Amino acid sequence: MSASHEVSPATLRRVIAASAIGNFVEWFDFAVYGFLATLIASQFFASEDPSVALLKTFAIFAVAFALRPLGGVVFGALGDRLGRKRILSLTILMMAGSTTLIGVLPTYASIGIAAPVLLTLARCLQGFSAGGEYAGACAYLMEHAPRHRRAFYGSFVPVSTFSAFACAAVIAYGLEAGLSAETMSAWGWRVPFLIAAPLGLVGLYLRWRMEETPAFREALAEGRQHEHSPLKDTLRHHGRTIRNLGAFISLTALSFYMFTTYFATYLQMVGHLTRAQSLLVTTVALLVAAAGCPLAGALSDRIGRRRTIGFTCLWVMLCVFPAYWLASSGSMSGALLGVILLAVGALCSGVVTAALLSESFPTRTRYTASAITYNVAYTLFGGTAPLVATWLIDATGSRLAPAFYLVVIALLALVGGLALPETARSSLDDPSLGAADTPTGRLHAP
Repeated sequence: MSASHEVSPATLRRVIAASAIGNFVEWFDFAVYGFLATLIASQFFASEDPSVALLKTFAIFAVAFALRPLGGVVFGALGDRLGRKRILSLTILMMAGSTTLIGVLPTYASIGIAAPVLLTLARCLQGFSAGGEYAGACAYLMEHAPRHRRAFYGSFVPVSTFSAFACAAVIAYGLEAGLSAETMSAWGWRVPFLIAAPLGLVGLYLRWRMEETPAFREALAEGRQHEHSPLKDTLRHHGRTIRNLGAFISLTALSFYMFTTYFATYLQMVGHLTRAQSLLVTTVALLVAAAGCPLAGALSDRIGRRRTIGFTCLWVMLCVFPAYWLASSGSMSGALLGVILLAVGALCSGVVTAALLSESFPTRTRYTASAITYNVAYTLFGGTAPLVATWLIDATGSRLAPAFYLVVIALLALVGGLALPETARSSLDDPSLGAADTPTGRLHAP
């Protein structure tokens, strides 16, 4: 950001809040849906075969992921044409509305087959709108942040992600502990989804009151946004950057879902912890991850993005096997240490990803290119993480099979990430950002 773009600390705090709350709503819904999957299955599908009902419930979960890239393309293009503020106001309204809708849907017992159909439509709307949320929130925050502290300020978007999962776990555990099984089945499962309504209204209020980003206003004044390239041109001019950044984000997606979603199941199935114990361990680790994000952001601003990428990939490769071994020990303290080892890799990759999404592309195509890169990687490697991990254990008979998978992806991420130029102190106003497909497009930190 140029000197003329510097904003006050008070404005930055409002920008952080406006950016983070939509991301919180997005991941809170995904987490609640996963934590309450068995209850949702019993409410929206015929109960003759609980296993089949649960599979259908997770299939709907996967459908929401499948629509994220499409949402990224649509909202990314709109965000690059119309501005970040308008589209982020729209995405939080759609996400909060679709999440709240799930909380008021009639069940299978009330309206039959229409119940799962409506649930699918609500989840599709949620996934579609979420496709424009994360990359847009990162762009909005980064385009306000001072050049030398972008990763630090951007880290508060991943903070909201980990906090959302922690809050969802606490609320789900509290409801199950405080309500009877009959009450949870009758109406208790609806409460977490209904919480999205007030959160969404607060987020909409915060976002609607904010101004457009300095970088977008300058690009608009200079007429650069009228030249915004369509999808084909975006892929042609920034294809190599999208590929390399996508390779690194594959580790961000996989490590995040291994840590937040799959590992709780691993602690129960292999470590033989109770559901309450595994939930407690996961919640503590999520809070540790949220607290560690600003520290990782400050470190990345100090040492640069490429060194952060190298550290993150090496950490994952070195720590994943001890993490899985500790998780299988049957000890609460061992399980907690193991999941924190995974958390460090997940939070570091998440923080540097938040910065790279904006630093890798120019203003005129930043929203579109970053949304495509992020959502495709998360769809391929995030949404499939629990399924692939479970399949690998069944296919190989090894409890460490998911760890080997994570190491392979970390190697892929290392190759792709180190192929990116250093962008820690680059200007977001530079129109040549991301033009690594041409000989003259290499960036160097000023």
